[in-house]
Parts: sequence; structure tokens; C-alpha cells
Amino acid sequence: MVEMNIEEVKKIIKNELPKILKSDPSFRRYILQVTKLYYPPKKKTEDRIEQIYQQILQVEERFEKKWEEWSKRWEETQAEWNRKWEESQKRWEETQAEWNRKWEESQKRWEETQAEWNRKWEESQKRWEETQAEWNRKWEENQKTINQILLRLEKIDRRHLYTIGALGARWGLYSEESFRNGLKAIIEESFRIEVMRYIDYDHTGEVFGHPDQIELDLIIRNGMVIACEIKSSMSKSDMYTLWREKEFYERKHQRKVDRVIVISPMVDPRAKPVAEKLGIEIYTHSDEFVETEEKNIEDITK
Repeated sequence: MVEMNIEEVKKIIKNELPKILKSDPSFRRYILQVTKLYYPPKKKTEDRIEQIYQQILQVEERFEKKWEEWSKRWEETQAEWNRKWEESQKRWEETQAEWNRKWEESQKRWEETQAEWNRKWEESQKRWEETQAEWNRKWEENQKTINQILLRLEKIDRRHLYTIGALGARWGLYSEESFRNGLKAIIEESFRIEVMRYIDYDHTGEVFGHPDQIELDLIIRNGMVIACEIKSSMSKSDMYTLWREKEFYERKHQRKVDRVIVISPMVDPRAKPVAEKLGIEIYTHSDEFVETEEKNIEDITK
């Protein structure tokens, strides 16, 4: 009998096993019986897939509900801003109309006075010079008054702009915090995934160029780390700052961040090429969100 080593036996099995399985049903059943411990049953796999699919549907439903609530609040706030702007515009038009009326009255009086001056000029040059000096003084007073009025109006206009800007900034911050809290509640309570607000201090100025506090939202599950930035708007510089914060976390904790995600309703078009170059995922208004939502949920729930 010819002796064969283990490598030769393996080679023969590789060459002949497919042919035997194809031609010998009983041998094929034997092989399946021996190897069935190394793979899950088909029914169990299908049940698991169905369970994951139902979870995805539930998450989609919650996201849609939150999105509808946020859109409704945004529309109400925008309507309120429009109303205040229209009131401010109406007051401005009324003030301008009043100025025009007063200017016409002043112009009319000026014409009457000029006619009186012409008459009196013939009577006495001296009296004209005295009258002219008096009117020059009054003109300077009127000009000073007009300049004061214009300065006050400029201050009022600037105050309105600051007020509107402050309301927008406050709404943006409240929206960010509300969405962050909602997302944290959904992910932690529904999927038992850790969501943490990472806060540290950059003593060497690696991120901002000077020492400052670092804040980063992290989603952690089974060793996977996802950095998530939720802001009312994202600029090009914000993208670079987020990336440096991610690198700061990786260097300090010697732990790789697997994904970097930005969630914002307003993303500067100039920031998108930066995000693409750095590998940052952007989730913005609904037209772009729908295409990537399912993939994002699937990755988080693995």
C-alpha cells in the first residue's frame, strides 16, 4: 500500500470532493450532516434578518416623526420672523413718509422766506447780511438735528438686526441640543448603544491654534466609535475643526474613530468638497438624507 502524507490527502480531497458530492447523493448528505454545526440553520438566519428589518422600520418611523415636528417648529418660527420684519418695514415706511412731508413743508417755507429776502434786499444790504447770518445759524441747527435723527434711526435699525440675529442663533442652539437629546434617547434606550459627550482640554492648541476646550459627540457600540457633530449650520472651517477634534481624541486615547458624521440642515456648499476629501459623512435636508438613512441605521445596529 502506498503511504501518503497529509498534504497529499488534502490535495486529493480538494480535487475529488466536488465530483463525489455532485454524483453521490448519500455521500453529500453525510458531508452536510458532519458540517452542519459550523453554520446556522436557514430558518434561524431568516428570523434574525426579519427582526433587524422590523427594528429598521421602527427607527425610520421615529426619525420621520421627529423630522416632522422639527419642520413644523421651523415654519412657525419663520412665520414669526416674517411678521416682525413686515412690522419693522411698515414702521420704517411711515417714518420715511413723515420725513418727506416735513421736508416739503420746510421747502415751502424756504421758498416763501427767499421771496421775502429778495424784497428786503432792495431795502437794505445790511439787513440782508444780518438775516443771512441768522439763517445760516438756523440751517446748521437743522442739519445737526437731522444728523441726530439719522444716527438714532441707524442705531434702531442695527438693534433690530442684532435682535433678529440673536433669535436665529438662540433657535439654532436650542434646535441642536433638542435634536442631540432626542437622538441620544432613541439610540441608548432602543438599541443599548452608548452615546457620550466627550469634553477635554487641548493644552497645546492642536485644534484651534491656542489652548481651548474640546467637545465631541461619540456613539460607541461593540468597539466601533462614531464621532457625530450636530449643528444648525456647518461651514468649511467647521469641517476642518471637527476633523482636528477627531484626531485629537485618537492621539490622546490611542483609539481609532471608525466614522465621522455631520448632521445639519444648512451645510455651506464649499464645505462639502472638504468633507468628501476627509471622509466625513454629511446628513442634511431630506433630499440627501433619504439616500443614506438606511445604510446609517444598519451600521449602527450591527
